[in-house]
Amino acid sequence: MINSIRITKEFKFETGHALFGHDGLCKNIHGHSYKLSITLKGKPIEDPSSVKFGMVMDFSDLKAIVNKLIVKPYDHATVLNVNSPHKELADSMEQAGHKIIRVNYQPTSEMMVINFAEKIAAALPSNLELHHLSLRETETCYAEWYASDQ
Repeated sequence: MINSIRITKEFKFETGHALFGHDGLCKNIHGHSYKLSITLKGKPIEDPSSVKFGMVMDFSDLKAIVNKLIVKPYDHATVLNVNSPHKELADSMEQAGHKIIRVNYQPTSEMMVINFAEKIAAALPSNLELHHLSLRETETCYAEWYASDQ
């Protein structure tokens, strides 16, 4: 019997945000070069007739899911909390042609990684487990989500 294996794929995207009510510089619209690492847990496919033989999941299949749900929507977008006066800011920016993502939470790395975990977990095949995500905002700051903590 084959043991469970963890596989990880990393993604990069550029996104802006602002934290309404923050007491520091992050109250201003600013951007980050985000790095998202996604780790899945599963068993490699044992069927030698499968084109995915020996894989937990084909990295290109994971890439397709994450590009659709996270990278393409968030890359070069501005994320704003529409449960705050940033709703008006989002409206005016969008009317001026900017790519806006409206969220119902404060768009911190912590809250974004929770949102990403929910989206990705829902899109995975049932035989795979989302083990953890790491969302790096800068070279020295990141938030992590672990399934075992939920």
